[in-house]
Amino acid sequence: MKTSRTRKILGWIGLYALWIFMTLVTLLPIYWMFIVSSRSRVQLFDKPTLWLNGFFAANYTTPLSNPVFQRYLTNSLIISTANAILVTVLALFATYALSRWRLQGSDNIFFWTITNRMGPPAAFLLPLFLIFTQVFRIGGYSLFDTHAGLILVNCLFNLPFAIWLMKGIMDGIPIELDEAGLVDGAGRWTVLLRIVTPLVAPGLAITFILSWIFSWNEYLFAATLTSVQARTITTGLAEFVSVTGTNWGEMAAVAIVAIMPALVFLIFVQKYIVTGLTFGAVKE
Repeated sequence: MKTSRTRKILGWIGLYALWIFMTLVTLLPIYWMFIVSSRSRVQLFDKPTLWLNGFFAANYTTPLSNPVFQRYLTNSLIISTANAILVTVLALFATYALSRWRLQGSDNIFFWTITNRMGPPAAFLLPLFLIFTQVFRIGGYSLFDTHAGLILVNCLFNLPFAIWLMKGIMDGIPIELDEAGLVDGAGRWTVLLRIVTPLVAPGLAITFILSWIFSWNEYLFAATLTSVQARTITTGLAEFVSVTGTNWGEMAAVAIVAIMPALVFLIFVQKYIVTGLTFGAVKE
């Protein structure tokens, strides 16, 4: 009995030690980025240390007081929020149709949708650039360097993931609830909005959260399909690299600021992540 209890205690100790180790490994880059952001250029080339030694606030105040970087932050908020809303709404409609209407070949449609997410994003750069600059020209203006353009591009890559995520959640809702609503005289829109949507709310929450984070962190398309007006905060980090050198302190400071909205966002909605990811996992 004592041996079994000792093994159990040692197992828990090992598990917690592994958890602490993985946490430290994950947080160390962020901590080091904060240390770099707190030092001046002279201190950065001094003997490196892991401990905070003063705080050089100019690394934060100089770029954040610049209207250019303020516009980058605003662009990121606009694009991420609009993309998350659009992806969540479209994923709700798409998964409702695939799960409830029993369309012929719906499984093939679902698989084809997922394959759009399997390709490397870099393979789409040249086609999208030509489409944005040459094909979609409305009133003499193109989608290049616009909020709408980046929102649509992020939707193109986030929507398949959202549909895949919502499909399992939608399948977990008994179809008998829809049929009961239709028998009582409710229309399809009423069933979707009044019956199904409240039941899949946790899934919609996690879909919105992940879509927002994916769009906020996106760099490749934001750097390629924008020039001045629609650039995001992630692309602004590259502006600290110049022919005269790299301003590591300000780059790290802006990177810290860039991860803060997503971090605060996750802190407030983390309970919905577990609920949404496990919703519909067990069927009766």
